[in-house]
Amino acid sequence: MGDSFALERNAETMYVPRSFQFDGQAEKVAFMRRYPFATIITAADGIPMATHLPFVLAENGVTITLSSHFAAANSQAMHIEGNTSLIIFSEPHAYISPSHYDKRESVPTWDYIAVHAYGTCRMADGVDAKLALLEKMIAVYEPEYRNQWDALPLQFKTGMLHGIVAFTLEVTDLQGQQKLSQNKTAAERTRIVQQLEASPSGIERDLATYIKKSLA
Repeated sequence: MGDSFALERNAETMYVPRSFQFDGQAEKVAFMRRYPFATIITAADGIPMATHLPFVLAENGVTITLSSHFAAANSQAMHIEGNTSLIIFSEPHAYISPSHYDKRESVPTWDYIAVHAYGTCRMADGVDAKLALLEKMIAVYEPEYRNQWDALPLQFKTGMLHGIVAFTLEVTDLQGQQKLSQNKTAAERTRIVQQLEASPSGIERDLATYIKKSLA
């Protein structure tokens, strides 16, 4: 899948062994849309801060943006305006047993997919901007709720908006890793897939799908 535009990579800030490269901007965007619950990391006076949030991704052929909102009481919200932030998307993942490997001299590992999005945040101030963000989130996560939302009193909505701090990050760099046992044989990876597909965990079954795709 081709990329409609390319982001400029500023630095190799994510360690990615050559075997586990996650190439393709469009593929990373699709991954972030599929697993939108992520962690935003910033620093204030040298102290790292992190919050776990759902994001809404927008892409217009020129820019990629990620939008969400903090609770107003969250002190991290006071330190993001104009500062570089990192948002980490990191599912699916699973423990990989050495029982799948041909060699007895083997150790366990963890397979996973992760995308790091870097950029600068800007606040979405005002009632209209906050309402617009919430309505985008409703459209993404539960469009069936929109009629109920529309019927809520405006006074209730505006009162609720005082409790959130909305923001948008414009992505300047995307880096990713797909650690899918690419350094193992096809037979070993097939056994890994079979084990993950039998798992009661939906996350592990999702990982199996990605490994199978990489085997094709």
